[in-house]
Amino acid sequence: MCAELYPICTELMVFIKSDSYGNKALANPLLSRGHGIWGFMWEISKELEAMLVFAEHRYYGESMPFGDKSFSNLKNLNYFTSEQALADFAVLIRNLKQTIHGAQTSPVIAIGGSYGGMLAAWFRMKYPNIIVGALAASAPIWLFENLTACGDFNTIVTNDFLKSGKGCSESIRNSWDAINKLSSTAEGLNFLSHALHLCSPLQASDVASFKSWLSNTWVNLAMVDYPYAADFLQPLPAWPIKVVCSFLKDPSLPAKSLMQNIFQALNVYFNYTGNAQCLNISQTATSNLDDQGWYYQTCTEMVMPSCSDGVKDMFEPVPWNLQQYSDNCKKDWGLRPRPDWITTVYGGEKISSHSNIVFSNGGLDPWASGGVTKSISDTLIAIIIPEGAHHLDLRSRNDKDPISVQKARALEVEYIKKWIQEARNESMPYTTCFA
Repeated sequence: MCAELYPICTELMVFIKSDSYGNKALANPLLSRGHGIWGFMWEISKELEAMLVFAEHRYYGESMPFGDKSFSNLKNLNYFTSEQALADFAVLIRNLKQTIHGAQTSPVIAIGGSYGGMLAAWFRMKYPNIIVGALAASAPIWLFENLTACGDFNTIVTNDFLKSGKGCSESIRNSWDAINKLSSTAEGLNFLSHALHLCSPLQASDVASFKSWLSNTWVNLAMVDYPYAADFLQPLPAWPIKVVCSFLKDPSLPAKSLMQNIFQALNVYFNYTGNAQCLNISQTATSNLDDQGWYYQTCTEMVMPSCSDGVKDMFEPVPWNLQQYSDNCKKDWGLRPRPDWITTVYGGEKISSHSNIVFSNGGLDPWASGGVTKSISDTLIAIIIPEGAHHLDLRSRNDKDPISVQKARALEVEYIKKWIQEARNESMPYTTCFA
């Protein structure tokens, strides 16, 4: 596939105890991993009288075990795995319970979105003695090995554009031939450089990375196709794909005219504020996120097969090539990935013996292709949000939220309350005396 897969994984390192809740703030600690847009958790913490803990994943943000040398060699990176991060969280919770007055018997819930959602689910699976339940939003825990067809991700991206405007996905599909045609000559490269307002002249050697940059942009638009203006990855209008598609109505246009329209579409993503002087193709669409660590993880354990065929999707045909993928990792990091490790250590689809996990997925979110979208048992619950993009349910409530996400949040709170009450009931004989 042309686009690189980046489930967002930047995390906040903040320990929060709100004095406004008094001692009740310690009633139900919530452990959260993910980026700092979790308005839903702030809102329900009041309802649940909870203390929030934002735990930073090792090798992200400021949590560098070897300081500025953490990424300098493979020996230092040996300690960078999801398993070790989960162990960190388990030790953290035990420490909090031992050191914070009133927290010793508090039930703990893990909440996360994207990679954080994967961690939340795996945390409950691996440490049921530490947390009583988990909400895993937009968590593609099955996007590994052959559990999911490699093209499903791009099919969802394409369907988002297909539904957002007539001729839109077709225009993007046709743009690849237009780029190939124009980039075959010096005059065409010059045209693309000027028509797309690129910061640097496009060279023939840049075309592959240019197309990857474009693909990443379309993917990211699908991830953040929210019903209201937001600035998660970039400042964007409400339903940004509809705005993008307003410029891509005629796929039959000649190459130059089509690419001029592509620029207008790109401008929605990269320059909605009007402040950008040019478009920088060396700047990834997730440049505001801490993705160095994630890139390393994709070359060790987070191997998510991806492909496109140009028929069921709007991207150039690119088959999944594990050998090439492995060779790139060897070139960039000096190691080769373990494509079967995640399914080995976390069980793949065989998770029915676990309990108390809610998996939420949005119908617009391409990461739902690897998510748990059907309930497995009465304690492993799948919630689908048809109008939801990437973990919309974890964002703050908004007047423009569709009914489906409002219902999803209400159900999530219901399950969290249930898990907390069950945990308290189990501990009652040992902690409570009845008159």
